[in-house]
Amino acid sequence: MEGIPSREEALALLLRYNKTDSLVRHALTVEGVMAHFAGLYPGEDPRVWGVMGLVHDLDYEMYPQEHCNKAEEILRAEGWPQEAVRAVLSHGYGICTQVRPESDLEKVLYAVDELTGLITATALMRPDRSVMDLEVKSVMKKWKQKNFAAGVDRSLIGEGVRNLGMTVEAVVEECIRGMRKIAPDIGLAGME
Repeated sequence: MEGIPSREEALALLLRYNKTDSLVRHALTVEGVMAHFAGLYPGEDPRVWGVMGLVHDLDYEMYPQEHCNKAEEILRAEGWPQEAVRAVLSHGYGICTQVRPESDLEKVLYAVDELTGLITATALMRPDRSVMDLEVKSVMKKWKQKNFAAGVDRSLIGEGVRNLGMTVEAVVEECIRGMRKIAPDIGLAGME
């Protein structure tokens, strides 16, 4: 993707619009998972995928009623490339936009956004509050408990996973692997 800002510029932009620790941690989590997934796709740039994960919810804290649409406005004003704007819009497909995820980056972002929330909630329920030894089966057990992390839309995750041509379990496994790489940064490396 040509013309995408640096990670430092993206983080500064994120922090201009987001002050809540949980939202910033979510952005960092999706950044790490996206960078990990980029490594699974030949020729893709983990930095670019990570930056897109970092800014995907750019507008959510300040403009929740205009989610994705306000981000489009902000990114365009900042001179971000059309591909980047489209990726952010596509992660809200069926919720707040009608931009269907098409590229690999867009499909992964759509699939992992909500899923990282479920994995984070599962890790935080563990005595060690860590993803370092979290197993897929633990997440899948929580997946089946609809009252656990009730705000996580499992149908959206399911749709995203189907678009990737993967199983939920496989995507959970890759998300956990990505989250382990950045666990200290997102508060999921375990109790100190």
